[in-house]
Amino acid sequence: MKIGVPTMGDRGLEETVSGHFGRAPTFTVVDMSTNEVNVLPNTSEHFGGTKVAPEILAEAGAEVMICSGLGQRAVSMFEQFGVEVYVGIDSSETTVDDAIRAFQAGLLHEATDKDACETHKH
Repeated sequence: MKIGVPTMGDRGLEETVSGHFGRAPTFTVVDMSTNEVNVLPNTSEHFGGTKVAPEILAEAGAEVMICSGLGQRAVSMFEQFGVEVYVGIDSSETTVDDAIRAFQAGLLHEATDKDACETHKH
């Protein structure tokens, strides 16, 4: 299984989770079966690209996305790409490793439209 996390930089498992999914500078994708870690720059339309962030992660093979929150549009797009989204982490000091451990421990819940950030319903 590949897990994606919006991140603030390129430090892999030790990188801090970004609090704003769509505007995260990078996305860290961890292959849980091989322990391979890939850091992808966010080249979405927010940064002048032509893709949306859920599309970038789906193309990278992410099957699960972990974040602190995201907009309703992103939740819907992830559903269309077949990527499960889990929320409930505090991004202020949480690392990718912390987020994955919380997911594995069952501490996060699957996102629905009701979990979408109120200020990001776009």
